Amino acid sequence: MRRFTRFTLAGLTAASLACGLAVATSAPAGASPATAATESAAKASQATAAARAALAQLRIGRPVPGRRVPASAIRAGRGLTKIEYFNWSGYGDTNTGGLVYSKVAGSWTQPAVTCTQEDEWVVTWVGIDGLTNSTVEQDGTLAQCFEGKAHYYTWWEMYPTNDIQVVGSTVKPGDKITGSVIRTGTSYALKVTDATTTANSFSTTQTCTVSGGCANSSAEWIAEAPTGPTGQYPLADFHSWKLTSATVTAGTKSGDISTFPDDEITMMDSSFTYPLASPGALTTGNSFTVTWDNSF
Repeated sequence: MRRFTRFTLAGLTAASLACGLAVATSAPAGASPATAATESAAKASQATAAARAALAQLRIGRPVPGRRVPASAIRAGRGLTKIEYFNWSGYGDTNTGGLVYSKVAGSWTQPAVTCTQEDEWVVTWVGIDGLTNSTVEQDGTLAQCFEGKAHYYTWWEMYPTNDIQVVGSTVKPGDKITGSVIRTGTSYALKVTDATTTANSFSTTQTCTVSGGCANSSAEWIAEAPTGPTGQYPLADFHSWKLTSATVTAGTKSGDISTFPDDEITMMDSSFTYPLASPGALTTGNSFTVTWDNSF
């Protein structure tokens, strides 16, 4: 079973860069208000650029293997199967019976993140695949703690590249978000709509170019602690994330999360001692809330 350390070099390198830039652009003593304001704006812009540079090596959408909980521990009104992972929390529909998925969607209000230390992250997304395989077709929002400030983005990811494509960088807490992935053959329409700050919205169509195509064997609605080059980042305190209006299609049948065999996924610490993020019960099959518990 693979386990990860909780810190990475990528964010620290970017942080060091930003600190150096901050020193270089500090206003000299006695500078005029106009000069100080200009230099302060330049510093903020450079820090934002450094924060965005730290996204380059972010890894999203693949669960760190955990364990299944005995059936006797499953609580009424929740997933058919309970799973504990090190970096995911939420719900996923599986391919029990050979189900093949073609659509997943969900909506949420972007939660505000409280930053307590450097390089804390939380990623909230919907997608096809990743639960039981390495192909991933996913999109959503993410929050990054950099120099004590939270930065928010929209993004998408497509197999086999598996590189995070950041689109919008002006997402704010309270923004109304809808994410979806729709498959037609080997083409995937990935779409995120920020109804509050529309510049963060996007729609892109990507092709799964691997031989035999992508697996299409699961659908997910997830809050995630992403990983980097050397391990898993601490989970930012997002308080709670409420996923609503979940829809999903497998074969010729459409429905909500509970329409298909579903897993309830709890994010646990590396020793399975306490939860990092816990999903609540499904409400009418199409909504639930994930609650932040601990960073690591």
